[in-house]
Amino acid sequence: MKNISKTFGVTGLKANDNVTLDVRRGEIHALVGENGAGKTTLMNILYGIMQPDSGTISLNGKELKILNPIAANKAGIGMVHQHSRLVNEFTVAQNVVLGAEPKKAAIFFDNRKAEAEVAAVIEKNRFHISPEMKISEISVGQMQQVEIIKMLYRKAELLILDEPTSILTEQEIQRLFDTLRELIKRGKTVILITHKLSEVKDISDRITVMRKGRIVSVKDTADVDEREISKMMVGKSVIFDFAKGEEGCRETVLSLEKVSIRKKRQGHPILDNISFNASSCEIVGITGVAGNGLTELEDVIAGLQKISSGSIYHNDEDITNISPKALRERGLAYVPTDRLKRGSSLDTSVKENLILTSHHDFMKRCGVFDDNKISEHSRRLISEYKIDGHSDVPIGTLSGGNIQKVILARELDNVKDFVLFSEPTWGLDVASSEFIYEKMLEMRARGVAVVLISSNIDEILTLADTIFVMYRGRLVAGRASGPDLTREVIGEYMLGLKDDFRGEE
Repeated sequence: MKNISKTFGVTGLKANDNVTLDVRRGEIHALVGENGAGKTTLMNILYGIMQPDSGTISLNGKELKILNPIAANKAGIGMVHQHSRLVNEFTVAQNVVLGAEPKKAAIFFDNRKAEAEVAAVIEKNRFHISPEMKISEISVGQMQQVEIIKMLYRKAELLILDEPTSILTEQEIQRLFDTLRELIKRGKTVILITHKLSEVKDISDRITVMRKGRIVSVKDTADVDEREISKMMVGKSVIFDFAKGEEGCRETVLSLEKVSIRKKRQGHPILDNISFNASSCEIVGITGVAGNGLTELEDVIAGLQKISSGSIYHNDEDITNISPKALRERGLAYVPTDRLKRGSSLDTSVKENLILTSHHDFMKRCGVFDDNKISEHSRRLISEYKIDGHSDVPIGTLSGGNIQKVILARELDNVKDFVLFSEPTWGLDVASSEFIYEKMLEMRARGVAVVLISSNIDEILTLADTIFVMYRGRLVAGRASGPDLTREVIGEYMLGLKDDFRGEE
């Protein structure tokens, strides 16, 4: 890719500014940078999802015009996106051939031929999955394999992987990396977009660092460490090594006792006998693979999902199945997984989003909003939380990291004794993540009970005092954080290989 530029909209935002990227055959090339650095835009251009304003793309010395993903596939370029695009009720084979289906008599879909062709790709590349299994029956790690098989079926020689490990266990990550190394041995080339610097060091051969739409550095991976990479990305060294401090007050604030959710015609409970306490001066970390109850637990704690049985207590008062409004009145602060739909109102201004949960406090006696009070409030929080955006612009125009900062500012400014964070750094860069972690630890130091629901094992290990692991709607581990609780051990619990509570009622 040579001299690629791309500008968006009337704002004139330059996502790519005269970018030249060279990738060598047979290497794993890491593409890193903060959110908004231009990485995904550049790869979307390479895959034909977007067109550049200027610049050229060449593959094996031949200049190409890639107008769409179909043209990219024909040129031997495949892309695996961050979020799965598979159809749950289709088989592995049906998902792989979707859009390039083998036909009988040039009209009808030939399922038997599809299964045979996909089985051949699986065998050749040493995957371990059946082409006949439905997507709904396989693990998240296997879904990642299917996405790669889909590209190999289309004869991709250059694979682009966008944040491929974001929801994988440690064991699944290592299996993915083994797969990538095997593909490299077979002459394939991989471009890896990731925020995880340890993975950059583990798997890549070379690194290209982007900042503000430009390439600022290209290095051999062996020549740099994680601190140097983070400094190139954000202009300073960002390595998560937080001191949690001494164990503090530890008065129980929130208790869940044998909480279950059951639905008709569903054999297995969605949540099954969940019990734990969250205390003041404590961060309780709850992790697991997607689809094992984390989302439902978030909804229960936030008051958005009624439970079938069990009890929930706040400061020894029964709050089982009370409304979200009543929970708010008790002082719940809540930073949700879905920051765009649940955490913010994208079309309204930053300052309006900052008062969404406390707007009654900003009204005059006559029932109209006090604009001066709202403006002063927003100025204070924008400064305190280092939000890069004007108070009057729609929050939807901000970057993901700044939207999350607005949500943090609103929620933590009103916190009393309890805050729920769910996937707080999903898709955010290292600088934004560091800021959020500092705020969480600040809440802990103030005596707040913090519940952190996250599929990011590193996040849980870095921050949590007590760690719970969920599998198939149950807690299978509940232990104090310590050196014996490693990524590998947590991964075993996440995959259902270990269960500390098996046999308990």
